[in-house]
Amino acid sequence: VQLQASGGGLVQAGGSLRLSCIISGTTSNINPIGWYRQVPGQERVPIASISIGGIPNYGYSVQGRFTISREGAENVVYPQMNSLKPEDTDVYYCNGIPPLVVVSDGTETAHWGQGTLVTVSS
Repeated sequence: VQLQASGGGLVQAGGSLRLSCIISGTTSNINPIGWYRQVPGQERVPIASISIGGIPNYGYSVQGRFTISREGAENVVYPQMNSLKPEDTDVYYCNGIPPLVVVSDGTETAHWGQGTLVTVSS
């Protein structure tokens, strides 16, 4: 399974970015798909998610600024980041909620893609 997030870049505060996330290599419709950020010193946390039925859910920090859409039941989502703030600077990832895992020697490990870097300048 490949998790590919893209669309990040450098943007000024108040600007917008449209990201993309494709989860491929699986025949399962992942429900929901989450959009995560890497909190320094902590595990990655979901800031938004969207179900197969297209119902979004947003964390408090992004409510009213970010939206997320999905291509039907496909594992393709488009987070739209508006009114960006310098504190939004981070690497962003997509994954299922809970995250997909790989099993090796009986041990489950969360499986992540590389993420995409968003840098917001003040």
